[in-house]
Amino acid sequence: MGAADIAAALVSVPRHRFIPPRAWASPVGTPGGYWIDRECDPDAWWEAVYSDTVIVTQLDEGRIELTEQNAARWFWKPTCSASSPLLVTAFLRHLDPRPGDRVMEIGTGTGWTAGLLTVLTGDPARVTSMEIDPSLAAVAERNLSSCGLTPRLVVGNAAGGLPGIELFDRLHISAGVDHRIPYAWVEQVRPGGIIVLPCNGLGRLVRLTVRQDGTARGTFHDECGFMPLRSQPPAPLPAPRTVPGAPGAPGAPGAGTCPATAGAPPPRRRELTADPGPLLDPAPGLQVLLDDLVGGSPWPTGEGTWLLSAAGSCAEVTADRVTQCGPRDLWDRAERLLHAWRQRDCPGLDRLGMTVTPHEQYVWLDDPDTPARRCLSTERGNP
Repeated sequence: MGAADIAAALVSVPRHRFIPPRAWASPVGTPGGYWIDRECDPDAWWEAVYSDTVIVTQLDEGRIELTEQNAARWFWKPTCSASSPLLVTAFLRHLDPRPGDRVMEIGTGTGWTAGLLTVLTGDPARVTSMEIDPSLAAVAERNLSSCGLTPRLVVGNAAGGLPGIELFDRLHISAGVDHRIPYAWVEQVRPGGIIVLPCNGLGRLVRLTVRQDGTARGTFHDECGFMPLRSQPPAPLPAPRTVPGAPGAPGAPGAGTCPATAGAPPPRRRELTADPGPLLDPAPGLQVLLDDLVGGSPWPTGEGTWLLSAAGSCAEVTADRVTQCGPRDLWDRAERLLHAWRQRDCPGLDRLGMTVTPHEQYVWLDDPDTPARRCLSTERGNP
């Protein structure tokens, strides 16, 4: 399958058939967003639909009405959208569906990707799309019918796969995986088959190939983040509390940004002895390793201030000082990882990958059989 095949599918399955008359548009690479209304401002609506813009179509699993006022409020969580067209095409390119392939999609959403897969495989009977939300599945079915497309739509929990159905050649995940990839997905795909998914925990598109031994291994590609898989809630974090003098305490630097954890030691402050730049704007390979081995990458919280937070610990970084609180010294771990990464000649995404087995999954460096954590320790006293 080439670019011409994807382009032809995009023409056959026009995106506007899957966008409601009123929705919230969020252009890729631009903070915030804006309301679109096809009746009140058709030009703005069409421009959003046919640009690289994420269009939110549901809030808080449908419990909150999608209105301009609600969509603009940060505390209502988007739970369905029409994804960035460039990212949708990147996923299709890495999935590489061929005519006659049996394809399963998890996370039907608006139905647009299911429609594209139907055209690319050439047979609606060979495309199955699974959606946990019955209301979204009903809307997707109407959207697909408007294009004359009839893939098989199933309502259910995707974490367990689709037992009782023969193996698929391709598995397309359209919901973000925050932590562990369900092994049932690997079991759902024939040896040699391909899985593509957005790994929110590492911020990357992952392409896995299923092997004869029942494992899957693959590589990292485009940056991405999708709305999380509903049947896979985020791992619980320790209950936060405010520690006097800690980042987040009243009057402290970065107030409101870094809660400490109950029972944790007091904040630790020190001057920075090394340039923080490589960690504040990490290269792609280092970014994946930070997210995997430290628990996250730093992000800006204000002018000249950055925050690194993971599992009840955090580190607030300024130009010359770091304050760490919680049970782990995250910035110290990040600095040790940076040193180890440099000793390994600064590996990029081309040297990193992921392996999934029935018992574990891990990021690897150079060797798919060896977790990166074994050769890039962030613990004190390790090289």
